[in-house]
Formats: sequence, C-alpha cells, structure tokens
Amino acid sequence: MQLTRFADLGLRTLMYLTQPARTTPVTIIEIATQFNVPASHLTKVVHRLGQIGWIQTQRGRNGGLRLSFPPAEIRIGEVIRQMEGDAPLIDCDGLNCTLAGGCGLRGALAVAQRAFYDSLNHYTLADVTKPPTGGKIAALHRMFLGPVNTYAVTAL
Repeated sequence: MQLTRFADLGLRTLMYLTQPARTTPVTIIEIATQFNVPASHLTKVVHRLGQIGWIQTQRGRNGGLRLSFPPAEIRIGEVIRQMEGDAPLIDCDGLNCTLAGGCGLRGALAVAQRAFYDSLNHYTLADVTKPPTGGKIAALHRMFLGPVNTYAVTAL
C-alpha cells in the first residue's frame, strides 16, 4: 500500500507542528518552503487537518497553525485513515469483475487494510518525532527563523 501525497503531507505537517512554542506562528508558507511543496496543495491538506480537528488555524497577520492535541494523543494509523479515507484497496464493484460474488480477494484485502491501520495505531505523533527526527524538525525551524529567533526552538 502506498500513501497518497495528501496523507504524506498531512503527516509531515503534524510532525512539523510538534515542536515547542515559538515567538512566531507556523505558517503554511513556512511548511511549504521547508518540505518543498506547493503552498496551494498544502493549504488543502491543512484545511482537512483543521476539519478533522487535529490542528487549529488562525487567519490574519499574526495567524498560524498549531496542534489541537498533545502529540502523544494523535495516532498515526488514525491520521492516515482520515487523510486517505476508508475506501477499499480495490474497487470490485466498478470493475464489472466476472468473479464478483464468488471471490475471496475483497475480504482478504479488507482484513489486511484493517491490520495496516491497527498496526500504525501503536505509534503516536510523539513516537515518530523522537530523536533523531525531532532534532531534524527543530533544525528546520531554526533554519527558517534565522539567527534572530532561534532561542525559541532550541529546547528540544
């Protein structure tokens, strides 16, 4: 199973937001710059993360993004399930398959998909941002903020 770019960016955005409080808000432009992705696509990802309730967004001059929950409360499997959707791995109904009604593949794939999400739910956002990953994310924050405000993100 391969994740969509949408789910991948959702995970990266949540990971980026795990860093300690800063004096400046985290913006879509900042995250898009750090991960070298189009801001327009990231805006859609951020909108979805906000709809689900994992992040809070504030518009305006001093606006930005932040996590709604502590990283230890956000399960990776649930993030992927919400970002990817719960559609079956193959669309047996749309294929006009001659095996329809007598094939065990659909059921086997559904079991595998549940196992995939259940396995990933053993990990939280806090788990996947432990060192060395957390240090790399902190370095991205420092690189973006420059030398003036780096004191705000060095507490990792």
